[in-house]
Amino acid sequence: MSTATLDRPTHPTTESMPKGSSRGKRSPDRSPGEDAASRSLPQQHAPALPDLSSQTLPGIDRIVLTGFMGSGKTSTGRLLAEHLGWRFLDLDHEIEARHERSVPQIFSEDGEAHFRHLESAALASLLGRRQVVIALGGGAPEELGNRLLLEQTPHTAVIYLSASFEVLVSRCAAQAADPSATARPNLADLNLAERRFHLRHPHYQRIATHSIDTAERTPGEVAEAILATLRSAAPAAGHQISR
Repeated sequence: MSTATLDRPTHPTTESMPKGSSRGKRSPDRSPGEDAASRSLPQQHAPALPDLSSQTLPGIDRIVLTGFMGSGKTSTGRLLAEHLGWRFLDLDHEIEARHERSVPQIFSEDGEAHFRHLESAALASLLGRRQVVIALGGGAPEELGNRLLLEQTPHTAVIYLSASFEVLVSRCAAQAADPSATARPNLADLNLAERRFHLRHPHYQRIATHSIDTAERTPGEVAEAILATLRSAAPAAGHQISR
């Protein structure tokens, strides 16, 4: 892959979290939004991404990132959006902004079933937008309705950011040293967390149009690999991904 430094787009991307929305807590799968976990990924010598801000990806209106906690969906998604000149959207942040409560609050006050209903409604809304990069919560693909939404939305590239459970746990553990990090209750019982990982893995694989191994890659390298994969798999002119 080319590592040449190219110009970055001049127009900034924005995120879905408006001022005043809840930021104090995160979903158990993404606390704290995977940002701190992503900082534990190796950062040295990350290649420069190609500048695609003046281009489109043939047949693709949106890119959706899926994977277990620690896979780097947030950090990678922001890089992709920045270099495409697209907008980055975090599904959990969207839910929090809409309902003015944190994801843990919704879980504790209304239960998981209600949260999943809100999650599906938010996902359907985000999938109606174009030129966006969407990061899913780790548990979103467990819901059949969410999988069907992703599978039946045309012009959508779903990327599974994969790694072994051991690698993901190591990343999540490393982020604990960050003063801004919050606890990951789903890792309190590693046996339970591993069972959850293996339960979700086939769902991640099923909905993915492409899988990217993140084990030995920085977020920048993962983003570059995604762009290279999408370019090499680009359909012939006039043909679009219909899933």
